[in-house]
Amino acid sequence: MTGTFPSPDLVARFHRDGFLVLPGFMPAERCDALVARAGELVEGFEPADIPSVFSTTDQKKTTDAYFLSSGDQVRFFLEEGALGPDGALNRPKSVAVNKIGHALHDRDPLFSDFSRDPRLAALVTALGMRDPLLMQSMYIFKQPRIGGEVVCHQDATFLYTDPPSVIGLWFALQDATLENGCMWALPGGHAAGLKSRFARAGQGGVRMDVLDPTPWPACTPENGYVPLEAAKGTLVVLHGLLPHLSGPNHSDKSRHAYAVHVVDGTLPYPADNWLQRPADNPARGFA
Repeated sequence: MTGTFPSPDLVARFHRDGFLVLPGFMPAERCDALVARAGELVEGFEPADIPSVFSTTDQKKTTDAYFLSSGDQVRFFLEEGALGPDGALNRPKSVAVNKIGHALHDRDPLFSDFSRDPRLAALVTALGMRDPLLMQSMYIFKQPRIGGEVVCHQDATFLYTDPPSVIGLWFALQDATLENGCMWALPGGHAAGLKSRFARAGQGGVRMDVLDPTPWPACTPENGYVPLEAAKGTLVVLHGLLPHLSGPNHSDKSRHAYAVHVVDGTLPYPADNWLQRPADNPARGFA
């Protein structure tokens, strides 16, 4: 990155398209350090204790207390294809975890330092954040051959404010290609407004409130979608209303990524948002 960051042109592109792709944002060695640290965390995780599976196509199906209480914790979620009929792992745990979430940015010093790079604070402020709060983080493995599809969605569905304010900061820790399930996005799709809200319901349940039943167009280039292929070290910035998705990984190559979601602390954060922080451990900003 050279010159003033972010430039007025970058800001204008973000508001026009709903995303930015910034190659070379993070040095390779910082990406490698996060990959190594995630490996250490997985090594210390015992799947038999909490065999929690994360569904990438139907989040309500596998949402449980372990998931709902993860807002200020470091929790592990398995791929749907990683468990056999007997409920035991059918592969080594190092290639069975779907993701780690949702407070790596607060609970782990290496992830905290990575997440609080001063350039990120400058970026989200320039994009309109008045009081940026790091609300959620996820380490996403996209495991070889079983890395699940992530259906078309908007981040504001899951981290809602009124008006929507969430910005996603997604880092390619390994090359993300068409072969191993890179993201796709619909440029300008953020202008269509919010289609749904994923929220807590009574007695520890969740619900999906449909605000606009019009389905997203099928993910094809003819419908305007573009692949967001990203070399290692690339930062992809996502508007909270941007429709985006990723395909399954049927290749032999993993597609590790790290994502941080930032919301504007000047706006009320609803008590029925699925992700909550306890009063004694609230979300913090970049400082």
